Amino acid sequence: MYLPSADRYTAMPYRRTGRSGLLLPALSLGLWHNFGGDRTPESQGEILRRAFDLGITHFDLANNYGPPPGSAEIAMGRALRTDFAGLRDEIVISTKAGYHMWEGPYGEWGSRKSLRSSLDQSLTRLGLDYVDIFYSHRFDPDTPLEETMGALDTAVRQGKALYAGVSNYSAEQTREAARILNELGTPLLIHQPRYSMLDRWVEDGLLDALDELGTGSIAYSPLEQGILSDRYLRGIPEGSRAAGASPFLSAEAVTPDLVTRLGELNELARERGQSLAQMALAWVLRGGRVTSAVVGASSVAQLENSVAAVGNLEFGADELARIDELVKGTARP
Repeated sequence: MYLPSADRYTAMPYRRTGRSGLLLPALSLGLWHNFGGDRTPESQGEILRRAFDLGITHFDLANNYGPPPGSAEIAMGRALRTDFAGLRDEIVISTKAGYHMWEGPYGEWGSRKSLRSSLDQSLTRLGLDYVDIFYSHRFDPDTPLEETMGALDTAVRQGKALYAGVSNYSAEQTREAARILNELGTPLLIHQPRYSMLDRWVEDGLLDALDELGTGSIAYSPLEQGILSDRYLRGIPEGSRAAGASPFLSAEAVTPDLVTRLGELNELARERGQSLAQMALAWVLRGGRVTSAVVGASSVAQLENSVAAVGNLEFGADELARIDELVKGTARP
């Protein structure tokens, strides 16, 4: 029987999510990759247990995480029934709906029918009565935002979710979503955007909007699909996402100039006593504007390396200026 570490809450910082009462760990574990049918339940369980022992109480999912779609929620449900049995009140589970999940016109986007059906399916796979956070995974340009937000509000009122969130919404869309939810009586708890040293679009208005709204934020892809790790310091390695047919990272993105700049970023990280990945995570979390960052893990060692980032989240002005100089021309605005 799994017995959680007695000191699991001593090292991980916990941050308040906007103006809510919910505290999230500075690092959350994402099940986007590594928790599908291509991995064994034993390896998945090992990572989940170690995450919890390290103070990671938030597990981030979506209906279509796998592969195949839905299998990550099944894996998490298995852990909740076994290793984490009796620990539900210490764990935050989030899931999302909006990207393609099943065939036909109701298997994606943001209609009330799609979101409510997806949440019911997710609860079945997870073996839960409720999730802590239910997200609209992407803005639907063809469905009235009132309908999409109304579906989130209904989920909260029915007790199938404790909080409502959005992901991949622009600053303007987020403000309007928050306005609608506030009128319905369900505050917008959190926004999950993509954010890293190399992808900084949230700095162009979204973070300001979240501060004004009192809404938290949780960054995904803080390592830019692994580019901001030691894997690409010598170019594209075999077996990497850039070497394969990943739709999220192409070989063309890993230019010789980028590899050179990664090497210099790595030197700066070493001066800070961190790996490049640790510095990249710390950079996203700097200053406290981001509530949490989602990390993936294919092994316990990788997870432990990521969690060590919380040991140094402070940056000097010269370090931040150096990072800005090195990513200039490579970062997306």
